[in-house]
Amino acid sequence: MGFDGDNFLNLVVRARTDLSLQELADWLKRLEQDNGRRRSQAGFSSRTLDIDVLTYDDYQGYHAGMQLPRPEITQNAFVLWPLSEVDGQRRDPHSGMTYAQLWQAYDRQRQKLWPIDFHWQGRRISHAG
Repeated sequence: MGFDGDNFLNLVVRARTDLSLQELADWLKRLEQDNGRRRSQAGFSSRTLDIDVLTYDDYQGYHAGMQLPRPEITQNAFVLWPLSEVDGQRRDPHSGMTYAQLWQAYDRQRQKLWPIDFHWQGRRISHAG
């Protein structure tokens, strides 16, 4: 969404950390860079790796240079759908609905998704059907 380019894999991960939000953001930027991400590319272009913090505890508003929860959660099916699966009972502070409820109400004709079977270390993590 937002640029012409090849299809890409998108996923959402729920994690616990002792890192502050700023420490986490810095660590994720280093991870992107270590995997070939070059920040000199145009903002909406293909990239090797793009990691965004969607939520962090109950933070709302701007923290560590990012808006939380991220606005694209409710705008993009490729964010909302997987988030509804890994953290579906979390409530969106703007609507008061859970992410699972928001996904159920989402107009799925707005954006085309191609779910795939995803395997990690010999184990199926998710399935297309």
